[in-house]
Amino acid sequence: MRTVHPTQASCLLVTMLLAAAPLYAQQAPRIGQSAGNRTPPAVSARAAAPFDATGYWVSLVTQNWRYRMVVPAHGDYAGIPINAKARSFANAWNAAGDVAAGKACEAYGAPNLMQIPERLQIDWQDEQTLRVATDAGGQTRLLHFGAADDASTDDASADAASADNVAASLQGYSRAHWQLFTLANSFGAADRPKGQRYGSLIVVTDHLLPGLLRKNGVPYGSAARMSEYWKVLGLGSEQWLTISTSIKDPEYLLGPYVYDSLFQREADGSQRDPSPCSLTS
Repeated sequence: MRTVHPTQASCLLVTMLLAAAPLYAQQAPRIGQSAGNRTPPAVSARAAAPFDATGYWVSLVTQNWRYRMVVPAHGDYAGIPINAKARSFANAWNAAGDVAAGKACEAYGAPNLMQIPERLQIDWQDEQTLRVATDAGGQTRLLHFGAADDASTDDASADAASADNVAASLQGYSRAHWQLFTLANSFGAADRPKGQRYGSLIVVTDHLLPGLLRKNGVPYGSAARMSEYWKVLGLGSEQWLTISTSIKDPEYLLGPYVYDSLFQREADGSQRDPSPCSLTS
């Protein structure tokens, strides 16, 4: 069984408060995305990064333990705003049938992947592409910076602006940009140089194959669209990666499905435990 390190709520609270200072800041121009004339960005996404997300991370299961650490019971759909069509699908769903059909990885698609207890390895594939590899299910996400379309738009009408020739896949197509801030005052920031950049990573994912939001059959469809907000927070020698996720799906959800994922930085990848996709564990 995979070991998930615990964390102290008080420690995380202090970290969140320290990270709040950039919110009282002046927004700087976005870097890592093409301008309207589709010319390449002057600064690469890697060079413009306001924090370093590369390295090794382990999941901290601080919420929804019963749905993440064990496979939830059939019919237990609490916490996800599913509609009648989704409920009907989930009630009729059978894990053995999907495994036999070669669909063991359908709960490892991008909309659910960051909730699975796992270890991440994050690195730069190139100056404009951040790669996120999981040991759980052996999945790889690519976060593409510098796309001509606007990754900040969380609207179904923006689908037409996505890369036209991208085929649907389990991890979909993720467009990313840095949302940067320049510290404008000294509130809560006595040890932070004035003018230093801070910010978040914003990722929007579409072009998804249908999959599962939970390993008991809760579905999402091909029109699902996922928005994520990534931040790296630190306190002393400790660092955490927080990912806030919102999923909209006109086929199966009554409203946005929102959840948070938390990871702690590890020194190296020696604890990674590659495992195949599973719908039963």
